[in-house]
Amino acid sequence: MASLRIIDNIIQFFMKFYRIQRYRTSPNTPLSLPLNECKVALITTAGFYLPEQTPFDSNDCSYREIPNSIQTQELKSGHKSEAYDERGIEIDANLAFPLDRFRELESEGKIGSLNHRHFSFMGSITKPKPLITQTAPEVAQILKADGVDVAFLTPV
Repeated sequence: MASLRIIDNIIQFFMKFYRIQRYRTSPNTPLSLPLNECKVALITTAGFYLPEQTPFDSNDCSYREIPNSIQTQELKSGHKSEAYDERGIEIDANLAFPLDRFRELESEGKIGSLNHRHFSFMGSITKPKPLITQTAPEVAQILKADGVDVAFLTPV
């Protein structure tokens, strides 16, 4: 993330006064299995998409399905924010979508297995109501139907 000192004044103002939504409850669910028996899915807000998928737009609350078979260097970055420095993930997508690291954990037996698909959302959404009420619950239902035990979120 860029330092506030080098960000445009309008964006600094927006970031200082953006009303953050706070929740009194947490959707956390304690694990009922050891991690080495769990099926894991990755979720990122880095705005990654496949070359054949539609890129994300600003304030885009939709998601992109990322197959587990993808090579991380094939991912395209669609994150749109002037306050976001993409240089790191352009070099290594694993910084925001650690699929290669989780493949290593799977091969070492530290996690049970990876789901056949993962999900990418756009970060920096200033009007998240459709995300909260529609697309995030939709992805949660898909992961539940896939039998996923753990969703690992990498927020950007």
